[in-house]
Parts: sequence; C-alpha cells; structure tokens
Amino acid sequence: MESCFTSLYARQACIFFERDNAVQKADIIIENATVRTMDPARPGAQSLAISGDRILAVGAREDVAACRGEGTRTVNAGGATVLPGFIESHMHIFPGGAQLDRLSLAGLPDPEAVAKAVRERAATEPGDGLILAEQAHYATLGDGVAMTRQLLDQILPDRPLALYAGDHHTMWANTAALEAAGLLEGAEAPAGCEVVMGNDGLAGGELREFEAFSPVLAMTANGGRDGNGLASGRALPKDPTAEERARDRETIEAGLAYCASLGITSFHNMDADPHQLDILGEIDGDGKMPCRAYMPLRMLPGHPLSDFQKAVADRQRYASAHLKCGFVKMFMDGVIEATTAFMLDDYGDKPGVRGAPLFEEEEFQAFCVEADRLGLQIAVHAIGDAAVRRTLDGYAAARKANGARDSRHRIEHIETLDPADLPRFQELGVVASMQPTHAPGAYFPFEPSASLIGRKRMALAFAWQQLREAGARLCFASDWPVAPLDPLMGIKTALTRKPAFDGAPDERQSLDDTLAAFTRDGAWVEFAENEKGMLCPGMLADIVVLTGDINKTPADEVDGLAVAMTLCGGKVTYAR
Repeated sequence: MESCFTSLYARQACIFFERDNAVQKADIIIENATVRTMDPARPGAQSLAISGDRILAVGAREDVAACRGEGTRTVNAGGATVLPGFIESHMHIFPGGAQLDRLSLAGLPDPEAVAKAVRERAATEPGDGLILAEQAHYATLGDGVAMTRQLLDQILPDRPLALYAGDHHTMWANTAALEAAGLLEGAEAPAGCEVVMGNDGLAGGELREFEAFSPVLAMTANGGRDGNGLASGRALPKDPTAEERARDRETIEAGLAYCASLGITSFHNMDADPHQLDILGEIDGDGKMPCRAYMPLRMLPGHPLSDFQKAVADRQRYASAHLKCGFVKMFMDGVIEATTAFMLDDYGDKPGVRGAPLFEEEEFQAFCVEADRLGLQIAVHAIGDAAVRRTLDGYAAARKANGARDSRHRIEHIETLDPADLPRFQELGVVASMQPTHAPGAYFPFEPSASLIGRKRMALAFAWQQLREAGARLCFASDWPVAPLDPLMGIKTALTRKPAFDGAPDERQSLDDTLAAFTRDGAWVEFAENEKGMLCPGMLADIVVLTGDINKTPADEVDGLAVAMTLCGGKVTYAR
C-alpha cells in the first residue's frame, strides 16, 4: 500500500503551508501519545498537530512542537493510543438512535429475568402503550421454546408487548400487541415475510421480516418511521407532521452523538428512505453532523431499472464533507436463526429447509449490470452460502457486461460460504463486509445458529481469516442496532474468537488487521482512502484518543478501554 507519508516526512515532521506569508500553526496538538497512524510505511508516532479540519503534522514530540502557536490547544494523551477515527462500515443510524430509549434484554440470564425487566419497564411507563424490548434472541424464553403470544401474555397480559430480535428480522408479540396492530387474525405479507399463524387460526406471535411486524413498530414513539428504510426501502405512507419530523430528527441526532462517544467519525448506513436522508441533509446543512455518513438507495425486487437514476441523483445532491450518497443496498436473503437465509444444502437440523432467495437470478443480474453501468457501488445482504453465490454471480455478470472497473462492490455478512466461492472475492474485487460480534458464541448465543449451520458449513462460517488469506479486502462493523455499536467490543471479538469445534479453522485476526478493518480499509471501501483512515499530514483530522494503550492491553481486555476524545474534521465531537 502506498504511504501517505511519501515525500512528506523528513527530519522535521511539521508541514508548513504559506498563507499571506505567514507560517501556519496548529489549532490542536495531541502529544505524549502512542499514535498508530495506520500507514504501513510509518506506523507510529508520538504527537500530531491539527490545523482546521486537516492533520498538519505527525511525528516525534519535539518536531511536532514546532507547530505550536500562541493559540494552540494542547491535549496530553497520557501515553494512550491515538488512532484514525473508527469507520463503522455497516450500521443503521435511525433504528439505532430509536433503540437508545428502549428496554434492552441483552445479557439477561434467564426467562425470569426477562419477565422482571419487562414488568419493571411497564411500571415506569404507565398507560396502555406498547412496551418494545430490544435485543431478544431466538432462545430468550428457553432453548427450544417457541415464543408464542400466549407465553408473552404471561409476562404482560393486559398491555401490548413485543420482543425484537437482535437481528431485527423477527419480532414476537403478545395478544394485545397483535390485536392493536391488526394482526391477530393474520395478514398478507410480501414474499419472504410472514405473520406466523397458530393452530387455533390466530396469529401465533412470531412475525418474520419488516413488512410483517411494521404494524407493531407503528405503535412506537417514532411511529415505525425508523424502520422504513431498513428492509422495505419504501417511501413513507404519509408525510410526517412537523412534530413527528422534529421527534425523528432528535432520534437521529441522539444516534449521531452516540457514534461520536464511541470514537466513530464515519459510518456506512445500510438503510435509507427520503425522510431519513432529508433529515440528515438538514442536520448537515445546520453544521451539526458529528460524524460522516455514507448513504444508500434501497432497491427491492420488482423495482424498475429506472429507479437506479434516483441513486445517481442522490449522489449529485448529497456530496458534502459529512453526507454523501453513492451506493445501492439490496437483500438477497434473511437470517439463519429464522431459516430464511438461502442455503445450498439443508439446514443442519431441518431436512428439506434451505431458505429462499429474495431475488430471482435473472432480475438480480440485470440490477447489478445497470447499477454498475451507472458507476454505483453495490452492497448486498447475503448470509447463506447460496445467497453469497448468487450475489457473486451478479457481480460477475456486471463485469462481463460492462468490463472490469474499480467498483468495490461488497457483500454484507457472509455468514456461510462454499469453498468454491472463496477465491471469487479476489477474482472479482469484491469486499467482504463483516461483523465480528455476529459469530456464534461472541455476542449472540452459540445456539441455535451453530446447529442450523451444521458442522460441515461451520468450517467456513464467518470466515474472516480464510477470506483474508484468499486475497479479499475486509471491513468490519457492528450492524448496530443488531449488535452493540462499540468498535472496541468488535476489536476484542476479532482478536479472541475461539474455533467453533476442535480442528476448526482459527479465524482470529491480528491487531494490525483488525484496526485496519475499522479504519483504513473502511475508508478505502467508500473510495475515501485519500481523505481519511490514516493519520497523515493533509488528511482529514478524524481522530480517536483512547483511555489506554491498546498495544499493551491483553486482547480479552480491549473492550475495557474507552474513548477519551473524538475529533471529526478537527472539531472535538466527544470528550470524556
């Protein structure tokens, strides 16, 4: 990789710019630091200087000190690690912001603790409004226990209650919630979505995919608008009122502030609708974006090819330093836990069940060819090995039709992968966009995912290192609010993952590769490698200062570190 220090680094680190015959001085100097620049040619330094929104100098303390002027602010890092700001390469800002105010079931040890938490939350929110609990998993009420409306009625019988799976692909609702949402007697849903019915002819409580549970989300404080771009990509059914819009802006701004508190200076959003994009544009216009957003256009099966022109228009309209568009997002399948991920072979303990694709092959390839022709980047959710193959086939069709280009198309998740498709990532230049905390046994329980995947497929499941060794470029993220947003948790997981079984491949990542996947490589994926992702003179001053030295921190204690300060474009967006 070319060094950004080439021809910039000499004995004296400070880079001077002539303005009106005066030597430019630093606005901020961060010193006494363990700087990891993420530049392979010059990986370490002691200090860095910032002028305006750019890095002015990086190097030894005494050299960078030459950039100090009368008004320079000095930040003493106390020997702690300083990194390029974290780049969260796959997340959902509006749903994430909405989750901050909701009950979380994460870490609760048993069904009794879940019931207690729900009842306590209901007591603090009197009335008959919906109680929505986030971070449920598929065994929240016990291994092998189906979460029916009747079981949820036992927890909260006289008020709407819904448990939202961490993956945001399934929801379980009690009778009151189903009735209030108009789902108790069932409802039609698009392909891939389902209101699961019980033996009594009424809804059983399980709601699969967004269009099935969106009537329940409509009862939340944001009216379900936080989910409109998540799975459907549809326009809002009606224009929000001024009050609703203000509430939604408040929710999104809370999410942005939370990103900054965790050292995140850029994110790739994986959902979008005109309402959300318009609010982000308004926040950006007001100069209040604490981090940089890269936004997509969502494309669904059945959409006309002409809809890709919307992405072209968005790319032209939103092109500021803090908000830009330029890619399209599609879903090829669902998730393993709901058996909606598209597999080449049967699920481990469900003969005859393989899931199904959301796109037919011919239509998907036509979509890929058109998006690629227009110079758009493509990101596709593909979890099952058959879904990954169909996505790779679409990218191959685009290359055949349009010729090879620096497309940087990406596949999101890649939780299972057939060995024959492993080398195709390098061959086609496809990015592997992956989430360390999603591996079974990391943040989510080992079961039922492992049994559904099956031992044979587990050898190439969540195959970070095998993909890397096969020449793929990786970027890491959390998929917030599916998993906790904290990059330090993701870093720890990538460093410490244990093999799924004796003899399984070791997928642990080195610290260098992991940090690159959360910084430099995330910038490359969004075509911004010349602007951010490394701490080099002339690049954006997007910086995170930790509370300790990550180089000296045991791998299993990395998530015990915290963020001391975040800067985006030279502005302090968070300080501990």
